[in-house]
Amino acid sequence: MLMLLVFGVLLYEVPLSGQDETPPETGEPLYNYAGIRLPEEHIPFFLHNNRHIATICKKDSQCPYKKHLENLKYCWGYEKFCKPEFRFGYPVCSYVDMGWTDTLESAEDIFWKQADFGYARERLEEMHVLCQPEETTDSSLVCSRYLQYCRASNLYLDLRNIKRNHDRFKEDFFQSGEIGGHCRLDVRTLMSEGQRKSPLQSWFAELQSYTQLNFRPIEDAKCDIVIEKPTYFMKLDAGVNMYHHFCDFINLYITQHVNNSFSTDVHIVMWDTDGKIRVTILARSTEYRKILNQNELVNALKTVSMFEVQIVDYKYKELGFLDQLRITHNTDIFIGMHGAGLTHLLFLPDWAAVFELYNCEDERCYLDLARLRGIHYITWRRQNKVFPQDKGHHPTLGEHPKFTNYSFDVEEFMYLVLQAADHVLQHPKWPFKKKRDEL
Repeated sequence: MLMLLVFGVLLYEVPLSGQDETPPETGEPLYNYAGIRLPEEHIPFFLHNNRHIATICKKDSQCPYKKHLENLKYCWGYEKFCKPEFRFGYPVCSYVDMGWTDTLESAEDIFWKQADFGYARERLEEMHVLCQPEETTDSSLVCSRYLQYCRASNLYLDLRNIKRNHDRFKEDFFQSGEIGGHCRLDVRTLMSEGQRKSPLQSWFAELQSYTQLNFRPIEDAKCDIVIEKPTYFMKLDAGVNMYHHFCDFINLYITQHVNNSFSTDVHIVMWDTDGKIRVTILARSTEYRKILNQNELVNALKTVSMFEVQIVDYKYKELGFLDQLRITHNTDIFIGMHGAGLTHLLFLPDWAAVFELYNCEDERCYLDLARLRGIHYITWRRQNKVFPQDKGHHPTLGEHPKFTNYSFDVEEFMYLVLQAADHVLQHPKWPFKKKRDEL
């Protein structure tokens, strides 16, 4: 029987608040009903848990859910006062697996608690405060047993001195003072929740360093970036196939229920401390020098687990210059066809490599620029492994290699990219370079 584990940390959520008095008519709905991203048949269950929204809906002539206001007794099943006859559903077993239980009733109860909304109910009953706010602007940390699910507000994360390696879930990722909040921390209770400390069973490894801070992160301007949108942190089981990926979807869905928040206007952070090599492919939307088999090359890159691959098109009207610089500076291998976009190599980190996929017989241009910048440069070498669409069509000079498009041999492409990756991994400034023990 599948045991579902919820992994979610909500950085900050602004609770909804209803009003008893009817606001004046403004021509606009009194509530953003479009933010309730649920199937129509689930609306009564949502309104049951959000009576303030039901009250607004009752007074709002533009509320699309008025027909559901008569069904507020319906509930998901995990609510404290939910009556069995009104809950969303309940499992029905036709036989008993003697390895688990000996009656149909207990089999149904086990299934409901381990693979249905009963699981959410148990997590809600386990919730306890680990860091107590004393003022409304303080931080807070609330978790279920063993820190399988946690919710935080005004969470402080100091990422300036993080040391990463190739462990997917590094257990000492945060040190004291690098994660915490301005609240009264129950250290003893926090440290007693480590029985299930492991990458995919709890958040204990990440939160064991949670620190009671003597400053308020936001009010005292201690943060370079403040994220106010609700944010979920998730540890992915494995995205390699749908069987494992379903665990991630279900965990996120249950977390929405535990939070009583179904908005899709959120951030989702895939928690992974592995120091992957970030590969950026610069696409071209111009008429010439396009990579004709770009998707094939990208799919080949994605078969290498240490690569994190993205495709960008630096159109200044669609992607601001600062955003372009941010992408480039957070790239380890920069790949692109010969063209002005490769000048972005000037903004690559010191350990990076630039791969001019094909130089179109202009051999020195970006080779020299990379040399001046001091970063590693590679380009295509085997002419029998690159396939031009035609001989090129310069408007006045006739045939020209810069005025056509190209396909590339996938095996040769991967060979060159792996050479670039080896350079990155061996570079002394590579931040995730493993240190060898010295005698």
